[in-house]
Amino acid sequence: LDKGDYLHLLDAARKTGNWRLYYLMETLASTGVRVSELQYVTVQALHTGRAWVEGKGKGRLVLLTAKLCRTLGKYCRKRGIVSGPVFVTRSGRPLDRSNIWREMRALCAQAGVEAKRVFPHNFRHLFARAFYALEKDIAKLADLLGHASVETTRIYIMESGAEHTRQVERLGLVL
Repeated sequence: LDKGDYLHLLDAARKTGNWRLYYLMETLASTGVRVSELQYVTVQALHTGRAWVEGKGKGRLVLLTAKLCRTLGKYCRKRGIVSGPVFVTRSGRPLDRSNIWREMRALCAQAGVEAKRVFPHNFRHLFARAFYALEKDIAKLADLLGHASVETTRIYIMESGAEHTRQVERLGLVL
């Protein structure tokens, strides 16, 4: 999933009026949280701009941007969500991976994005690549993603052979 695909998915969600999925995708892409960690993005966390996320036997602090907090706060007020997780089913239970994946897949055709490229976890990869492209700090990225080792983080930012070839060609060392 690249940024172009992400923007197409957001546009399709907006056009269909699926605001829950729209804001969910924005949250995944802008925080790097795992789908299983979305339940920790709560109304209370929006007030502080921080979510304490627990998973895989450890916890970490996830920073929520002021813009994301404002946007999700408006969404919650419109939906009548006054406490607890932001992203819930009609019955008020936190969304799970299968709900999210099904909604994302349904959006792919309208977005013009190959369904095989769209998985909830790919938004975490998108966050990692975008952060690394801007900051070039793999240790900080590992902290943000909750990885104990930068070796795990490397998987998220590895580039394709085609990208490496383009980079080497840009060196201009063959006259």
